[in-house]
Amino acid sequence: MSRVQLALNVSDLDEAITFYSTLFHTGPAKVRTGYANFAIEDPPLKLVLIEGVGEPGSVNHLGVEVMTTDEVRAATVHLADHGCATTVEEGTTCCHAVQDKVWVDGPDGAQWEVYTVLADADADADADADGPEGRSGDERCCPTAAVDDIAAAAVARVACC
Repeated sequence: MSRVQLALNVSDLDEAITFYSTLFHTGPAKVRTGYANFAIEDPPLKLVLIEGVGEPGSVNHLGVEVMTTDEVRAATVHLADHGCATTVEEGTTCCHAVQDKVWVDGPDGAQWEVYTVLADADADADADADGPEGRSGDERCCPTAAVDDIAAAAVARVACC
């Protein structure tokens, strides 16, 4: 089963978790500092909440979660066959999970990923992965600065899932 992913920037993670738990009649599948995701069955949706990044209430990025790396590879081939520039990431750790993914920009610059989760990332590994700028695990996946143009987005793209 595949499902659409919607990653939202939020100002208050606890408030957002309460609201979306009520709206979708289910609690989050994963909660970490500044991050939560919901694996919603009806409607099929992977909802990701990212606190403190971007304008609250705005879309961080969009995606399609698939079950296998073969499906990611098939999406990569399909997009390339139709003239879309893609960026492939294999075995990348992002949003507290190890993933294979392909990124593509929509016509207006919206970032889309087709991805599969290979494994949950160890919480201790997330803490050890803080970069020299003092960024936490999710901030290295989710840009903290606004990207003004598509060219910069292509260079800076490593969004979160």
